[in-house]
Amino acid sequence: MIAPGQASGFRLDGVSVRFGTTAALSDVNLHIEAGEAVALVGPSGAGKSTLLRLLNGTVRPTSGRVYVDGDALASLSRAGLKRTRAAIGFVHQDLSLVPNLRVVQNVMAGRLGRQGFLSSARSMLLPRQAEARRAYELLERVGIPEKLYARTDTLSGGQQQRVAVARALYQQPVALLADEPVSSVDPARARDTVELLTRISREEGLTLVMSIHNLELARECFPRLVGLRAGRLVFDESAGEVGEDEFHALYDLQEAEMLADGA
Repeated sequence: MIAPGQASGFRLDGVSVRFGTTAALSDVNLHIEAGEAVALVGPSGAGKSTLLRLLNGTVRPTSGRVYVDGDALASLSRAGLKRTRAAIGFVHQDLSLVPNLRVVQNVMAGRLGRQGFLSSARSMLLPRQAEARRAYELLERVGIPEKLYARTDTLSGGQQQRVAVARALYQQPVALLADEPVSSVDPARARDTVELLTRISREEGLTLVMSIHNLELARECFPRLVGLRAGRLVFDESAGEVGEDEFHALYDLQEAEMLADGA
């Protein structure tokens, strides 16, 4: 059972996921300790996003089991699964912000999973002073406190990324999952965002699992790298142990296609 204020660990035992005839993941075994920071690397279609969605229960395995803090997600009640998902922050690739709402409202949307609809709607439309203060403090942590009441669609891409991070933190999560959060910004902004997420996870003692294409950033910012290709786990090593040959093989599209076809 997830405990408030404590980092959450994950485990995948022989997990496969199929969408129709497509194998998104094949027989993946993975153990992530509470408080670890792990980068998932690999080409598009490798299964990184599917793996992240397994960890918060939005995707169910076709076979195998997924555990969060020792609890098999498949054994949880609907209410138990909802509580688990509400305790895991998720920064989406498209950020999933509501553009015509103010920043404070988007940040407070992070509590939707923990509150009923009416309570959540009231908080977003008429936030209490303490709620607005909490949102302001989180925006201060991510470097844009002055944008508290700005319309979200007036912000730059990098600023919107920071709103998405603040929204995830507003959940008071025990783990953070991030799906290619820097794919649509320039390299300088990408580095800022990755460093921000890894710093906050260290300061808060949160488990952090991020999918990322930028191999240089992954190496520099994460102590552990998990390589995926065509739905299979290719390597699981410390950043310093992953050689150039392994990276080149990971992104060899011809080899990946042959593996996906069962060659």
